[in-house]
Amino acid sequence: MGEFSIFHWLIVLAVVLIFFGGRRIPEVMKGLGEGIRSFKDGMSGTSQPPAPPAQAPPAATPEKPAEEKK
Repeated sequence: MGEFSIFHWLIVLAVVLIFFGGRRIPEVMKGLGEGIRSFKDGMSGTSQPPAPPAQAPPAATPEKPAEEKK
């Protein structure tokens, strides 16, 4: 009674897919991994400041060619 067979795991997988959908599961797992990593860093006492987000270079303005005089 305490053992899970492959059939039980397939049912669990189907329920998870129904609740979260295929696109949402990677986001949930990423958040879970970041939370675990943050918890481990907090327990070890070593914390690194978060890296600043990468900024995109300013968009270059296209120069207009000089109008030719006739």
